[in-house]
Amino acid sequence: MNNKKIIAVERFLSRATKWQEEMIMLREICLDSELTEDFKWMHPCYTLEGKNVVLIHEFKAYCALLFHKGVLLKDPKGLLIQQTENVQSARQLRFTNLQQIIDLSSTIQSYILEAIEVEKAGLEVEMKKTSEFEMPDEFRETLASDAELATAFAALTPGRQRAYLLYFSQAKQAKTRQTRIEKCIPKIFEGKGLND
Repeated sequence: MNNKKIIAVERFLSRATKWQEEMIMLREICLDSELTEDFKWMHPCYTLEGKNVVLIHEFKAYCALLFHKGVLLKDPKGLLIQQTENVQSARQLRFTNLQQIIDLSSTIQSYILEAIEVEKAGLEVEMKKTSEFEMPDEFRETLASDAELATAFAALTPGRQRAYLLYFSQAKQAKTRQTRIEKCIPKIFEGKGLND
């Protein structure tokens, strides 16, 4: 067991104003495995040989353990939650109080052990290809009428392309989709992603 605590996580937990006790307990459960503690994306992250396995994070209504390859876990108790419909791989165990974590501690440990085995086995999540994402008509028409933009979009990484397609297609109204597209055109020409 590698239960070496790191300073960045200590600082994060000491500054937590909500879910502090819950996250401290989740940390102890994670440290009671062979995972290595790290601090990524401004949150405690637990890795196996450098590969992300589980992350502790907090939200307004709950704190959670996020399993990076959660979709591959068996989840016999049906506890894992897909954060949003667009999340392909990760799944969460959510908690709204310390007692839930205490009551589920052995279950949490078994999910962590299974996540470790998934990583050791080298299993990978088969992600949707960019071509499988919906391309809104407005964006398809914009690309068809602007060959330079079509070339710039094609040159983006698949992840950047998917982020734009999701962002454009999430707008319910055509006018909003068109506005989003127009605002993003300069970034696409610069080779940047939606959040770059």
